[in-house]
Amino acid sequence: MKPEELNALIALLDDPDESVYSHVKDKLIDMGDAVIPLLESAWEQQSLGMLFQDRVEEIIHTIQFENTQNALLEWSEKGGSNLLEGVLAIARYQYPDLDEEQVKKQLKQIEKDIWLELNDHLTALEKVNIMNHIIYDVHGFSGNTTNYHAPQNSYLNTVLESKKGNPISLAVIFILVAQKLDLPIYGINLPRHFVLAYADRLASPPDTPPEKQKVLFYINPFSRGNVLSKREVEHFLKQLKIESKSKFFQPCSNIATVKRILNNLIYSYEKLGYPEKVEELKKLYENIQ
Repeated sequence: MKPEELNALIALLDDPDESVYSHVKDKLIDMGDAVIPLLESAWEQQSLGMLFQDRVEEIIHTIQFENTQNALLEWSEKGGSNLLEGVLAIARYQYPDLDEEQVKKQLKQIEKDIWLELNDHLTALEKVNIMNHIIYDVHGFSGNTTNYHAPQNSYLNTVLESKKGNPISLAVIFILVAQKLDLPIYGINLPRHFVLAYADRLASPPDTPPEKQKVLFYINPFSRGNVLSKREVEHFLKQLKIESKSKFFQPCSNIATVKRILNNLIYSYEKLGYPEKVEELKKLYENIQ
């Protein structure tokens, strides 16, 4: 479509006839990302009125939401092997202009600081102690106990900026950094909590998937990386009056981790009273295979 034709189409967005608007809206949404800069430029013209601006915002949001839907669906269909890709897609739901390079740069700095302290002669526990020191003492991360259910605790970019998160977002930082350092640390999807497992690679064949690897010990990222035994995890489940199941002690998949983040966000926005966001996040959740 020629620029003048596109501008003429955008100009119709303040037409009071809903059928005209519906037709124009569908055509613009079909154009995808390419039309967003023109819509944003038109939105800045305050003289066009509130109806026009509201409709522009609605169309931009729809395009961006569909992008997030498609990204998560494609990610899950590929098996969800890249956890960072999945959590960045979730972050783009709330922050469509997310600076992904900045996120990667922040993670790289944490990784580098830990790498400088590691060596091959350290035990698994000593390696985790170094990770804890760098993540919690040097970089200042902590669990957000004041606003535990705030949505910002679930978006990787805001957690990296504020240095505060919930159990799963802090766990994700641990996992992403551990992957780069070739440390066998994986997520454990517990009821009402999310912890980490340090797998025993020597006890399993090299090609054993994380979900089937034996676990040396567990890590609580919300409690400054406190190390837990299997018995302590069992005690936690007993306190909740939840029947112990083998899946509560074995590493979970990246897809399960991302779905848990979406569940947390659904709960957060329900508490805050944002039904539209709740419905959108439920769609994202259901889209993941």
